[in-house]
Amino acid sequence: MTQKKTVHMACLTAADMREIAARAPVLLLPLGSFEDQGPCTPMGDYLLADKVAERIALKATGQGYETYVAPVLPFGGADYFGYMPGGIALSQTTLRAVLTDIFECLLTRGFKKIIVLNGHGGNSAMIHDVTRQIMKQTEVVIPNLYLWRAASELLPQLLGAQKAQLSAGHGANPLFSIAMHLCPDLVKPEALVRPEPDKEAWGLKVADFGQVSLNGVSVSLPFEGDVTATQGIGRGDPALCDAQTGLKLTDRLVETGVLLVRHMTEKNS
Repeated sequence: MTQKKTVHMACLTAADMREIAARAPVLLLPLGSFEDQGPCTPMGDYLLADKVAERIALKATGQGYETYVAPVLPFGGADYFGYMPGGIALSQTTLRAVLTDIFECLLTRGFKKIIVLNGHGGNSAMIHDVTRQIMKQTEVVIPNLYLWRAASELLPQLLGAQKAQLSAGHGANPLFSIAMHLCPDLVKPEALVRPEPDKEAWGLKVADFGQVSLNGVSVSLPFEGDVTATQGIGRGDPALCDAQTGLKLTDRLVETGVLLVRHMTEKNS
């Protein structure tokens, strides 16, 4: 029986992994969260990060840059989502320990080319802290591509500045469009709600997820996300999201990821 090639480390045997390790490939570490993504999108955005990672690894390997995907970390660092029934998050202290242990396991076994593909804002600060400490101790550089921030930066090019601004936000673009493309069987467009335009928190008008406006200036508040969001929806309008936008965003993220793999390979050759 011919076995289908996999880029997922979890699907490889120990013998496979010993052989692969000797070639010092690039490893992708996808991270995500399990939280409120709005009423239309599955709570596990880590599913999307894992799918994007797989596409990057397959395309990079096909271009001659051998790449594999480490098991996705499904639980993100706690920030705004403690209110969500069923949601699971790690304290920032725990996230630091988990990331430190993951990197130590890989680095001590000779894997020096590691790229983080992050799918949760609450992970960002700790990824930076842990990878910076590793760089200071070992001179190994572990870049972090925050997938949804990168996709948000691409939105104006794909939709135009006005539509990008109106559609971008938690529970809307880019995540909802990407989910419509990558996981069409899991999204529920019929459950769509739009953000409340006059929502207030702490006596001030809500500006965005976790933020209010004070005389035209955004101020962040330490409240749970449901205080400023409408069923997980920030300022973006999910009605402006669609699978075609998700396809274009995914393709651009994969292109970016492959470029990063290539750059890392050439820097470490």
